[in-house]
This record gives sequence, structure tokens and C-alpha cells, in this order.
Amino acid sequence: MSFKLSRRSLDRLEGINERLQSVVKMAITLTKTDFGVVQGMRTIEQQKELVAKGASKTMKSKHLEGKAFDIMAFINGRASWELSLYDDLADAIKEAAIQLGVPICWGAAWGTPEMPYPMDIRKWEGGEHTYYSEKLQAERTVVYPSTMEGAMNAYIDLRRDQNRRPFIDGPHFELMD
Repeated sequence: MSFKLSRRSLDRLEGINERLQSVVKMAITLTKTDFGVVQGMRTIEQQKELVAKGASKTMKSKHLEGKAFDIMAFINGRASWELSLYDDLADAIKEAAIQLGVPICWGAAWGTPEMPYPMDIRKWEGGEHTYYSEKLQAERTVVYPSTMEGAMNAYIDLRRDQNRRPFIDGPHFELMD
């Protein structure tokens, strides 16, 4: 099934870096899951409000520079926050980013032991990864698939092995400088 961006989504891309806009416009044609753009450019006032209510962690958001966007998955026309849908959407965004040569970091796979933050999703290939686990005090070997779900799981494992909580922001994508 082929999807297209709504007028509202296109409006929310205004002010966003043109390369990111191109990625979103291509990804909607590649995805198996419909999506819309829910956030693009933000004002400082909007960002302050989001930080105050805990919906954002920083005043240094790339949304303020037009270098980030957030999406919403839709199933049968209804919005969904089911994380597995965002893995699939990230696969489509990765494919578009590869085809267009645009470096993008995904908010559910900020980095891995081999590719620290910010991790360019175009470079994620999965495979066997061996790294030192602080938590286990030993080397650990894990095999991850080449999907973005695999990248997210590698990020989660990394954070847990560091005794740190993973910060998963599945709808968020940002341009790497």
C-alpha cells in the first residue's frame, strides 16, 4: 500500500532543513505503515513549555534549528504509539536517508558501543557485537539484526550495561551535523 503525507504534515515540515524534508517525503512512499509529521520546527517558547512539563529533556533541541522532526504512526487512520511500528518507520527513514545521502540519528537508537552518539542510522548493519559490559564485568557478545529494531536493542543493551536508563524517543529523528 502506498501512503502520502497530509497537508498538515507538509505544513509541519515548513522551516525544517530541506534534506530532512526530502527524507520524510521519500520515506512515506517506502513505508508499510502510514505516518504523519507531528512536530517540526519549534520556537523557544514551545521548547520551554515542553521542558517544563517533562515532554522534552533539553533546551538545546535540534527542533529549534529546523534539524529534527517527530512522527506519529497511523493504523487504519488511528494514531498509535506502539513502539514496534516506529521500528518499521525507522527502517523506511533509514532507506530514504541511504538513498538521499542524509545522515540521520534516531531517538530510539542514539548510539551503540561501536557507534557512539550520535549514530548515523545509515551505517547500522547489525551483526555480532562484542563489548565490555560494566554491569557484568566481562565481555559480552550479542548478535543483532540489521533492522532498526536491532539498533534500538543494541542501544538499550548498552545503556543497561552502563547501569543507565535508555532514553527511547521512537517518533524522533534528527539531522547529524
